[in-house]
Amino acid sequence: MVKRSLPARWQANFLTGFFIALPAIISLAIIKWVFGTIASITDTLLFFLPRYITHETPGQDSALWYLHTTKPVLEAYPDAGQGPVLWYWSIVSLIIAILLISILGRLARNYFGRKVIQWTNDLMLSIPLFNKVYATIKQVNEAFSTGGKNSFKTVVMVEFPRAGMYSVGFLTSEQQHPDVFKARERIVCVFIPTTPNPTSGFMVLVPEEQVVRLDMSVADGLKYIVSLGSIPPEHGPGARPHD
Repeated sequence: MVKRSLPARWQANFLTGFFIALPAIISLAIIKWVFGTIASITDTLLFFLPRYITHETPGQDSALWYLHTTKPVLEAYPDAGQGPVLWYWSIVSLIIAILLISILGRLARNYFGRKVIQWTNDLMLSIPLFNKVYATIKQVNEAFSTGGKNSFKTVVMVEFPRAGMYSVGFLTSEQQHPDVFKARERIVCVFIPTTPNPTSGFMVLVPEEQVVRLDMSVADGLKYIVSLGSIPPEHGPGARPHD
């Protein structure tokens, strides 16, 4: 057995440790990104509090530094509250957002609340330019939240990007629009995610008879795509014909 040199052993140990730690590093990075994205939105809910309380102030180490000044804060420290939001206030804003969303859901369950929501919706749709974006997002949200039983719940395989090559995707709609597509056969919509980042992809219109439904869950389909095909589906890649 050939004894490897010290640099070679160090490289092997480093690569082994790197691949062991990689899943935890990526998971923490994703959680940090998600929390930062949500916090950038929910932090606006702290508008009723002075910025020098909720935000960091350059040059001040203590979180309660403003209690030690006898002058008005903004007069003594013109740059008060110009730093990022303090982490514990981000948690408070997130809790406030959860409570407000829960209250909104509760209001939607009674007559008065539904009327208020409907009035707000009509107001949003009456604002020029904004109503185009709002209406589109609302339609997409309704399609996924109250859509058909197979909306983004069925993993399929279609010939893409050309005949003879197959891609894994998700069935998003089985509605026919013959007046729009001028198609004689039934057309379905399939979303084909990119890999390893499934947040972008392609929307293709495929004749239903050319769609192969796979016997796997959406979670297995996503794992298969994100892993570049290295993680096989738990239930096998068996396909079943369309209903």
